[in-house]
Amino acid sequence: MRRLLIRPGAIGDCIVSLPALETLRSEYTEVWTSGAVVRLMRFADHACSITGAGLDLLELPDREPPAGLIDRLRGFDSIVSWYGTRRAEFREAAERFGLPIQFLDALPHGDGCHAVDFYLGQVAALRTSPKAASEPRIACPMRERSFAVLHPFSGRASKNWPMERFLEVGIRLRDLLPTYWCAGPDEVLDSAVRKDDLYELACWLAGARVYVGNDSGITHLAAAVGTPVVALFGPTDASVWGPRGSRVRVMKGGPRMTDLPVEAVWRSVCEVVA
Repeated sequence: MRRLLIRPGAIGDCIVSLPALETLRSEYTEVWTSGAVVRLMRFADHACSITGAGLDLLELPDREPPAGLIDRLRGFDSIVSWYGTRRAEFREAAERFGLPIQFLDALPHGDGCHAVDFYLGQVAALRTSPKAASEPRIACPMRERSFAVLHPFSGRASKNWPMERFLEVGIRLRDLLPTYWCAGPDEVLDSAVRKDDLYELACWLAGARVYVGNDSGITHLAAAVGTPVVALFGPTDASVWGPRGSRVRVMKGGPRMTDLPVEAVWRSVCEVVA
């Protein structure tokens, strides 16, 4: 069977859905996803971006679909999509062209179920793999874990622990391990490690003995490569969106990130490093 999985979303959203996606692997499996995470779909026979495939143009009423797109989609026996579920124009276009798409909700329903379990539950009846992982995993080359990483950013300022507190933890960490700061291409932080390719970043994070970060996609990435993680949560529901892993410690301060004291975070870092 040829199967296409269409999974849009931010980095963390895509990572927590990896166990579900992997259970849907068939004889041939393609994944169309957000451009940044294409290289993280290691299990797929082929992966590309949704925009690169031209799928985002399918619903435009005043434009013909890109050449070959409909034939390409019709070449799959099964299409499972988290894209277009709540966009009537896209669903109507899929029906008009007779595409075998099964639509699923892209976000958990807010009932306290962890996102990993939510996505696994969605695909339970469609699974082709008899066994499902309970944690996202991204395979990287084995490395000695010899340094610390701090990532003080996220997609929203309200989810960021104060920078001065990160700096204090960083100063203490330098007495234990070589310590690096990590930042995205648009995040302002002098001397930070920056890698445009998320899989390259994943392989680098796999060499960390401890990672400290906010509720962000990069924190999920660090957990998915097996790095010991101290994840700092405030306004987000950690029971739904906390990174999964046996080496993950999720610290919940309160509705505000300032409710999380330095000493509590430092204790967790020391316990992880020990």
